[in-house]
Amino acid sequence: MARYSTYLGRRVEVQYRAGDILLPASGTFVADSGRSIFLEQNFEQRGQHRHFRWEIPYQYLVRIEEKPDSGASVNTAPVPAPPATAPEAPVASEPRNEPLSAAAAASAGGSPGILRFPQRSKTA
Repeated sequence: MARYSTYLGRRVEVQYRAGDILLPASGTFVADSGRSIFLEQNFEQRGQHRHFRWEIPYQYLVRIEEKPDSGASVNTAPVPAPPATAPEAPVASEPRNEPLSAAAAASAGGSPGILRFPQRSKTA
């Protein structure tokens, strides 16, 4: 069943996950397959007409909201979409005094950790 079919034909802005980063996309919502949504954008670049189409699977969607058309009133409120994944489990309230790895510290809200990979020797 198509979850987001209410947005068909409307201008939307989507935030989706690509690996570890979040990317924005905006365009006209043209289709909902029940597994993915499809956005379309038409524009002119260097005097040539361009057409771009995104397919974004449900599991990568983070946020979707309707954007007013250029001629519509600006006072319309955005309509947030429900999250595509189940809500996270509650975190235990008792803090532990165990050292965290760099990845665990970054995901726990600590300073951003950078994971370094060992350099491999180059072979000729």
